[in-house]
Amino acid sequence: MDNDLSLIPESHRAALETALGKIFSQAAVEKIERLAGGLSGSGVYKMLIGGQAYVLKLDTPSERQHQGLVCASEGGIAPKLYHLDPAAGITITGYVENQPARVVLGPERLVSELAQTIRSIHALPCSVLGHSLKQVVGGIVGDFLQTRMLSGPVVDECLAYYASITEKYPWDDPDRVFSHNDINPGNLVCDGARLWIIDWDGAFLNDRYVDLATAANFFVQTEQQEAELLRIYFDGAVDEYKRARFYVMRQISRIIYSLLMFQTAVRSKPRDVQVDQMMEGITLKVFGELMAAGKLPMGTYEWLLVYGKAQMNEAVRCMRLPRFADSLGRL
Repeated sequence: MDNDLSLIPESHRAALETALGKIFSQAAVEKIERLAGGLSGSGVYKMLIGGQAYVLKLDTPSERQHQGLVCASEGGIAPKLYHLDPAAGITITGYVENQPARVVLGPERLVSELAQTIRSIHALPCSVLGHSLKQVVGGIVGDFLQTRMLSGPVVDECLAYYASITEKYPWDDPDRVFSHNDINPGNLVCDGARLWIIDWDGAFLNDRYVDLATAANFFVQTEQQEAELLRIYFDGAVDEYKRARFYVMRQISRIIYSLLMFQTAVRSKPRDVQVDQMMEGITLKVFGELMAAGKLPMGTYEWLLVYGKAQMNEAVRCMRLPRFADSLGRL
């Protein structure tokens, strides 16, 4: 094997060499490099073998099932799966050279492709069970309340709105579909012609509005785009109830993201740093500008804190609008 495998942690090296021998016979690893990833603790690498690129993902060995990844790969939504060994913590998939979807496809086509991709995910015959949505969201809120790293009027207002959601949202709706549950820019790859969805660790049967709302929060920027996303996904059968449920779920998704960022931030906070409680003026636009200027390196404590504040502020802004009260009333 090529010396580049020295990049691989020793705990995975022997199992990886065995896997590569089975898949690629005597072909050597020509090049291997670590890919810049998101917030996951997994090691993700790009390997070049026989002139073709592959993605290697290393996890903590477990017996956890990966039916979601298998289903998505077989359904042509995730890149091709070449090797899966949960017990060794090794996954090898095809590599897709990512291109900026908004630029390559354009905003309108991106929304159309996204709606069709989500429809395809929800149509997959994969029955991976998970916790109920109400339990998941309630657990995240409970964890935040335990640490309470942030407080103040905006936080209190956000939690009060969430309390009103818990009373009205149809958590027990038996309509469940196979869902990715985290369609964000880090998990969406564009090859220039179409979209691919990666990172299926959190996929299970869930409320269909989770994928729709989460994706919309990242990729839908206008009311017209929102209408088009729902029109394509529901094949034209959109009514006021569906719009209301979608809008409320968008706020649930923003609350989840904000609290998860805060929880991750508190674990990485330097001991001698006091948490900045200021919320005013921290919008998603400001966050994007700070990122573009290189002032917020991704994954740092400051990045997590500012991003969480921006998501919570956006949720509160949207829940102050008349549409939120009207949507809750329709539910």
